[in-house]
Amino acid sequence: MSSENGRTGGGAEGVPPEQLALIRESVRKAEVPRAKPRTWRGAALAKELPVARVLVDKGVLHLDRYFDYAVPEELDADAQPGVRVRVRFGAGRHRVREGRREGGGLIDGFLVERLAESDYSGPLAALAQVVSPERVLSEELLGLSRAVADRYAGSLADVLQLAVPPRSARAEQRPSPEPLPPPAMPEAGPWARYERGAAFLESLASGSAPRAVWNALPGSEWSDGLARAVAATLVSGRGALVVLPDGRAVARLDAALTALLGEGRHAVLTADAGPEKRYREWLAVRRGAVRAVIGTRAAMFAPVQDLGLVAIWDDGDDSHSEQHAPQPHAREVLLLRAALDKCGFLLGGWSCTVEAAQLVESGWAGPIVAGREQVRGAAPLVRTVGDMDLARDEAARAARLPTLAWQAVREGLRQGPVLVQVPRRGYVPRMACANCRAPARCRHCSGPLEGQEAGAALRCGWCGRDEGGWHCPECGGFRLRAQVVGARRTAEELGRAFPAVPVRTSGREHVLDTVPGAPALVVSTPGAEPVAEGGYAAALLLDGWAMLGRPDLRAGEDALRRWIAAAALVRPQSAGGTVVVVAEPTLRPVQALVRWDPVGHAVRELAERAELGFPPVSRMAALSGDGEAVAEFLRTAELPREAEVLGPVPLPVTAAGRPRRTGAPPPGEHWERALVRVPPGRGAALASALKAAQAARMARGAAEALVRVRIDPPDIG
Repeated sequence: MSSENGRTGGGAEGVPPEQLALIRESVRKAEVPRAKPRTWRGAALAKELPVARVLVDKGVLHLDRYFDYAVPEELDADAQPGVRVRVRFGAGRHRVREGRREGGGLIDGFLVERLAESDYSGPLAALAQVVSPERVLSEELLGLSRAVADRYAGSLADVLQLAVPPRSARAEQRPSPEPLPPPAMPEAGPWARYERGAAFLESLASGSAPRAVWNALPGSEWSDGLARAVAATLVSGRGALVVLPDGRAVARLDAALTALLGEGRHAVLTADAGPEKRYREWLAVRRGAVRAVIGTRAAMFAPVQDLGLVAIWDDGDDSHSEQHAPQPHAREVLLLRAALDKCGFLLGGWSCTVEAAQLVESGWAGPIVAGREQVRGAAPLVRTVGDMDLARDEAARAARLPTLAWQAVREGLRQGPVLVQVPRRGYVPRMACANCRAPARCRHCSGPLEGQEAGAALRCGWCGRDEGGWHCPECGGFRLRAQVVGARRTAEELGRAFPAVPVRTSGREHVLDTVPGAPALVVSTPGAEPVAEGGYAAALLLDGWAMLGRPDLRAGEDALRRWIAAAALVRPQSAGGTVVVVAEPTLRPVQALVRWDPVGHAVRELAERAELGFPPVSRMAALSGDGEAVAEFLRTAELPREAEVLGPVPLPVTAAGRPRRTGAPPPGEHWERALVRVPPGRGAALASALKAAQAARMARGAAEALVRVRIDPPDIG
């Protein structure tokens, strides 16, 4: 470079004179130095409110606060509260030029507010960029997100990642439709079958904020009932939000709303729609063009304007629990929205969770239930097959189904389709020695051996290796028996027993939405049951022990919810509908199913948990990680005085190659878990203490071993 500079002297050889003249003229006319991109060095600041308070997209607890930035004059018009911005983050105090902090990496964030001056006494970095002038973060959504973060001991940035969908420039450029006027008041429809149903709709239409727990009658009218509640809310000029467990339920409510109100009155927010379409629908809601929203759990943060009703269907479904930090539950988020926005609340389902029973027991919400005559007229006949029945039944010992179940299938197939619910997917998920009943395990990783289709070799459920020469290490036997039978094996056996009848399966690999009303056998895992046209003629609920025997506090409640969800698809007893459940009839969940009394079951469960101090009567948090790290966390955390620590206890080790559940330790690592319990009214103090302790650990750096904190863990053993 030096020799070349010496050769050219002060000029520029080979450059046309006209170009040099143009460059010199441009330099002379430059009155103000041009700002360097992204740093705005030398740029003038906004004359009014020159400080922007920004939430940076850093989901770490010790940075869970706002940061102040200077607003360049060129960004003044677009830098409004609620827009997405990019800022430089991580520069030290020493990196200051011309009174402006520089350096650090570019990071996304949201502009929260504009200020006349900053609380920070040092030099401020400038906003690097306003990504879009679209104001996506409203004050209401920011307040809700902060409340959720505080309740679940999480960071505001993590919650906003759940609340605000990723940007699509094309979606922002498209205008939203004009809002439609309020619809006419709908008729009561299915709500007339409930004691307080019609009054609930009238209260919504009048602008009030009723709160109710709705125990729906069996059948398919639930979607029409929710649609009419949404319509009644729109009559008052307010908005409505409904959260459902899966896409199939969303599709049914979508069809019901369209049939009742027509096109254009509601938005559908699901992940299946794709990022651009979902963001376009979300923007229509944010801009006020659409006042009603339905969707899966991501819709719980939908920015509905002038919210009049929040509703959730089947709150006990696992899909309502978010898997990303801070793992909020849709029911709890909607309860926060009802309190913050002072709007109506509706929790509906065929079954009843303990949390729903607590809302009624405390007086916060009122019950909407049908009379016993209505229940008996809508529910199918439920019959049980217990252990004593199986012991006396020769057919049950030799075949998959007891005699009563075979008879129910044979009679049901004369009238229409028959539903068979099997708790386990696959062919034969668990095998055991036929002699000593010892579980059959893989020689390489000790994982459970699974049976494949007829004639195929055994395969390990963890490492996937085939096992051709298995023998029992306990007794030396070579014969195997099915310890647990899966849905595919059940479908195969039923197909052989009823060769002239089509057999359909619905499970995780392929979920059916509907089936025709013609005679057929429909084998399904829990939660994947398709709706039959005209309802099922009969249903078999097999292997009840597999659901009731889970070592979990909610085992009975979940089993009853899954049974009722399947039985609700069966025709009423007056139309010949029959349900056979293979489970011990003396157990409380089985008795609740026979009487069709999920509310009574939930009330008794709530009373027992109150005596034992278990959720939802108490608030609980789970701490999991390396044993020493969990112990250190508990020593340093300033827990509330009333807090009670249970454990720590070892967690099951995740084997290599086995699917890892959310919250489980990495493969091969030995983790422990401790539960921290506080009495009612101290949940906020517990979350605050755990958040502060976790933030302090993160601030100390990477040397600290990981400790996972989860408020309201879904499974506590």
